[in-house]
Amino acid sequence: MDGLIGKKIGMSHMFRENGSFVPISLVEVELLNVTAIKTIEKDGYKAVQIGIGERRKPSKNKSKKVVIKELRIAGKVPECKVGDSIGVDIFQAGDYVDVTGTSKGKGFQGGMKRWGWKGGEQSHGSMFHRRVGSIGASSYPSRVHKGKTMPGHMGSEKKTLQNLEVVAVEKESNLLILKGGIPGAKNSYVIIRRAKKKKPKKVEEKAKK
Repeated sequence: MDGLIGKKIGMSHMFRENGSFVPISLVEVELLNVTAIKTIEKDGYKAVQIGIGERRKPSKNKSKKVVIKELRIAGKVPECKVGDSIGVDIFQAGDYVDVTGTSKGKGFQGGMKRWGWKGGEQSHGSMFHRRVGSIGASSYPSRVHKGKTMPGHMGSEKKTLQNLEVVAVEKESNLLILKGGIPGAKNSYVIIRRAKKKKPKKVEEKAKK
C-alpha cells in the first residue's frame, strides 16, 4: 500500500538532533481495513478502497465505516484482500508524502482577505477603504472578464500539499509526524500518499553516491 487515511490532531514543533527547529503536524492513523479492491476487468480501473472508524448505529444502506476512500493505483495492485488491516508503519522517517484534505471554511469574505487586494486610501473622504472599485470598462469590452477576483465564498476546497517530509512514525501511539502544515481543520480526515515527485532521503543519498 502507498497511502492511508488519517485524522489531523493539530500542529506543534520539535527540535532535531542537530538543534534545528521544525514545525510539525500530528496525524493520528487509526487501524484501517481494506473494504474493496477495484480491478480493470471488473470495474474499469485499479484502486484499493479503505475504511476507517465504526458507526454507532450502522444501517443497511450505509457502510459500517465512518470514512471510506479509494486510492487509485497506476502500477501493480498490492497483494492484499478485503479485511486486511493497514497501519501507520507503511511509512518511515525520511519518506516524502502528498497530503490531501479539505481546507478550513471561512464563509463569505471580501476581496482583501480572499485575494490580497491592496485596498483604497485610508484617509478621510475615501469612499473605497475595502470595497470593490471598478471591475471593468463600460465601452470596451463592456463586460467583466472571466476569472476576475471578487468577494465570495472562501475555503472548504480540496487541497493537496506535495513533498512533505515524514519526520517520525510512532507505531505505538499510531501517530504520523509530518514537517510543516497540512490542509484541514482539527479532527478532519486527510489522505496521505507517497510523494509522486520526490523520493525518500535514503534513495536520494544512494543516487548521489
